[in-house]
Amino acid sequence: MGLRGPGAKAIRRPAGVISDDQRSFFAPVVVKAAAPAWEAPGLNRAERVVAFLESLEVTAGRLAGQAFRVRDWQRDIIEAIYREDDEGKRPVRTAVLTFGRKNGKTGLAAGLALCHLAGPEAERRGEVYSAANDKEQAGKTFAEMVAMVEVHPILAHRINVKRFGKELEDMETSSIFKALSADVAGKHGLSPSCVIYDELGQAANRELYDTLDTAMGARDNPLLMVISTQAATDIAPMSQLVDYGRRVNDGVIDDPSFFLAEYSAPIDADPWVEETWKLANPALGDFLSLGEVKRQAEQARRMPAKEPAFRNLILNQRVASERTFLGIGEWKACNSAVDLERLKGRKCFAGLDLSAVRDLTALVLVFPDDDGAFDVVPFFWLPNDGLLDREEDDRVPYMAWRQSGFLLTTPGISIQPDFIAAHVARMGEIYDLRMVGFDRWRIEEFQRALADTGADIPMHPVGQGYKDMAPAVDLLERLVAERRLRHGGHPVLTWCATNTVATPDPAGNRKLDKMRSRGRIDGMVALAMALITAAKFGGEEEWVPMMEVV
Repeated sequence: MGLRGPGAKAIRRPAGVISDDQRSFFAPVVVKAAAPAWEAPGLNRAERVVAFLESLEVTAGRLAGQAFRVRDWQRDIIEAIYREDDEGKRPVRTAVLTFGRKNGKTGLAAGLALCHLAGPEAERRGEVYSAANDKEQAGKTFAEMVAMVEVHPILAHRINVKRFGKELEDMETSSIFKALSADVAGKHGLSPSCVIYDELGQAANRELYDTLDTAMGARDNPLLMVISTQAATDIAPMSQLVDYGRRVNDGVIDDPSFFLAEYSAPIDADPWVEETWKLANPALGDFLSLGEVKRQAEQARRMPAKEPAFRNLILNQRVASERTFLGIGEWKACNSAVDLERLKGRKCFAGLDLSAVRDLTALVLVFPDDDGAFDVVPFFWLPNDGLLDREEDDRVPYMAWRQSGFLLTTPGISIQPDFIAAHVARMGEIYDLRMVGFDRWRIEEFQRALADTGADIPMHPVGQGYKDMAPAVDLLERLVAERRLRHGGHPVLTWCATNTVATPDPAGNRKLDKMRSRGRIDGMVALAMALITAAKFGGEEEWVPMMEVV
């Protein structure tokens, strides 16, 4: 009994199995239990997994009490993950499954975790973990597993349940299962054979994911499986995995160890029709109620505030749960590449948003062409010291952006205006920089530093209130809507775009609101200032009237 812990469930013996005490009295009697369905001869690896899952029972919802029946779309996923190579190994080490909510995620996760604990994928002294973002979410998979075990004639006999610690132990293989959450310490020192991460799309950072991923090196054939809806932004850990998987699926990257199964609706699809719903919800009309999805769609259509959540959670689109200034689909439609060599010597204008002591500083150059469109070249700075701490605070990959050249740093713990001024002076040498629009915040020190460089670059103040920003916001929105902006998909600027919220005054004038936005928007503020500066001082009849600037 030393293996049992507080809150342990009594081990029940199914009919036909006798105890050791009984065996001593009835030695001649031999009772042999039937082999489990997943041990039937002739099954391949994926078929054994399917057979195990179909030996389980659905324990909640309208199908409660029925046998778990693997659907065709689930079978396709299982066959892809559990296929074997010529050496009998499973090539897939990382599997990412993403679809809308209520498509049986918890049941599938629980069943596969049991499969690796005490089913055909179990190994001697294996370590199986379910990972989640908080204790409540971590407990859902554990509770589902316990419910499945308690009604299973074989698993109820061999699995010991320790409710207090959310742990399971297989008495035959000495394998263990434990539910982990990101808000609990003590996750180092593990050696997982299988990890199932639930709702990585809602994770604040990738610390738990990386801890578990790097801990699997001691196992011969480990598996890390993520089952989640999409995250809201491109920089989220879930989005990075999905984007990598898309490149693998497209043949851009050759990585047989990575598998992505994505069910999502394209961002430009009609969100109000059943055909679109089906793209993100393979269980629609089965155990996901068509009527319920229709109800949610009708509400989202009538109440714009609900539309982002409907797109993210039901259509599995990468959309923030609150409405932002620009739709991510519109912004990404302006991802056309920017040819820096072609821009040399070209007339341009700039917007400069200087930061406080340690915040993000943004400089954005805009280059008008003869068709009224603009090429956009942004630059961003943060202090070098404490950059890793800022990365953890803001939950964005500042270190990776710096390494890739998308983020610049100034020495020390605070922004150095002379570094920014020197950069602006260099831009004036490379391009025909006509005017810099600026926010008055801390501008005097920058202007002195720019004068010290000897550069003669005119500067113009742009107010940040409704009166001055309204035409800039309108211009920026119109250029994006008309696909007259080319920003090259710069990741820091795109991050700012996904954070930006515009608030109106009673007259309907709008400004970009740093207080209401959910993250840094400095790049978008600088872009808006650059565009309005170009509109006021460009002097080109063919495109200034198009902007309706007075």
